[in-house]
Amino acid sequence: MDVLSDAIAAMRTGRPHSSRTRIHGTWGMRFPPTGGAGFHVILQGAGWLLPPEDGEPVRLGPGDVVFLAHGTGHALASHPDAPLVDVLPLPDGSWPLSRAPGPGPAGTETVLLCGAYRLSRARAHPLFTELPAYVHIPARIGAHPRLRAAIDLLGAELADPQPGTDAAVPALLDTLLLYLLRTWWLAERPDRAAGWSGALADPGIAAALRSIHADPARPWTVESLGAVAGLSRAAFARRFAALVGRSPLAYLTWWRMTTAGRLLRTGDAPLRTVAARVGYASEFAFAKAFKREYGVAPGRYRATGEPPEPSPPTAQCAPATAPGAAAVPGATAVPLPASLTS
Repeated sequence: MDVLSDAIAAMRTGRPHSSRTRIHGTWGMRFPPTGGAGFHVILQGAGWLLPPEDGEPVRLGPGDVVFLAHGTGHALASHPDAPLVDVLPLPDGSWPLSRAPGPGPAGTETVLLCGAYRLSRARAHPLFTELPAYVHIPARIGAHPRLRAAIDLLGAELADPQPGTDAAVPALLDTLLLYLLRTWWLAERPDRAAGWSGALADPGIAAALRSIHADPARPWTVESLGAVAGLSRAAFARRFAALVGRSPLAYLTWWRMTTAGRLLRTGDAPLRTVAARVGYASEFAFAKAFKREYGVAPGRYRATGEPPEPSPPTAQCAPATAPGAAAVPGATAVPLPASLTS
């Protein structure tokens, strides 16, 4: 896979969730911090994002997208001064889709599309860690056609479920996550020449990164990676470190260990096979490097796994009507098939 696809695969766990919600009149919802990531799209009407840490409210119009990569708490409202209702999980930590009382008072109708992802933070790829608290992608005529197409398809599946919706929605959510990230790094990021955005846009550095990800087991050197990039050894090393944030060989080692962790977590291949797939000639050398990176031996890591994943962010825009969770007046959450809410 390419670098962006690998970064997503390294962090994604569990099953994504989504919902499409209609809200009438005045409304406001406060979302607590979570361990995952989520997005909101204004399909119709308007609203405001109230960012975490008392940031300035952000006006959202039709077609606007907000992506929160770090699971930070935030709020959505019809107006910055609108009363907010806490969106709370059920006692078991789930976020079931249900109907809040409605319809609300007559007036402007807002239609929201929301989604939630589980992400492992144990080996967070720097592509994610350098994202801001929230990413706002405003709607512009003719801009980001692939992102818009994914949003339209997801919204249609949720508004009118058909045979196959159970399979289509998670696939569309994964596709939408990729398009959100690609749109930010390659089009919307203000300082596109810096950081990972610059690394992905730089032909030489991007070629070297693709080579590392395509074949982490190869005995790469700074010189051989520089040849892939079409740069001298010294020039490549300087440019790679400036954009990626670590030296070429340090990133190679980090990615090898990240790949090894995923292989141990998701498969049952012998340790010697895992070691060979990430570039170690002996199981002993691999175990030593793995313990230095993770703090535990690879066998113990496989047996115990990572800590349990936190509850995902809410999969709906209207809160569940569970004990202690108030409903948003005038909101009607469109429920998904039962298999998508488990």
